[in-house]
Amino acid sequence: MMEEKIASFGIGQVIHHRLFNYRGVIFDVDPDFKGTEEWFQKNVEAGSPTKEEPWYHVLIDQDGRVAYVAERNLEAADPSDPVEHPLLENFFTGFVGDHYQARQTLN
Repeated sequence: MMEEKIASFGIGQVIHHRLFNYRGVIFDVDPDFKGTEEWFQKNVEAGSPTKEEPWYHVLIDQDGRVAYVAERNLEAADPSDPVEHPLLENFFTGFVGDHYQARQTLN
């Protein structure tokens, strides 16, 4: 039986990347790596993450790009400074309390 992995960060949370020093907001979480083997080999030298830890889809602040980041490379960031990203409104309705409020999605 597989051990259930608990993500340390949630959708809408503002984070800081420990190695690449950028802020962003999480818009999706995978319980483990869901990318391709080719992507993993090309992109994971930094921080030596494993495929078995949670991975996060992040809108990078003031950049316009999206990142796919292993949990070990993230830490919570000060949410009081807004994240600026052109896709922010696609995923969130606004900022509530200490996080971005996710839009309701149809599954």
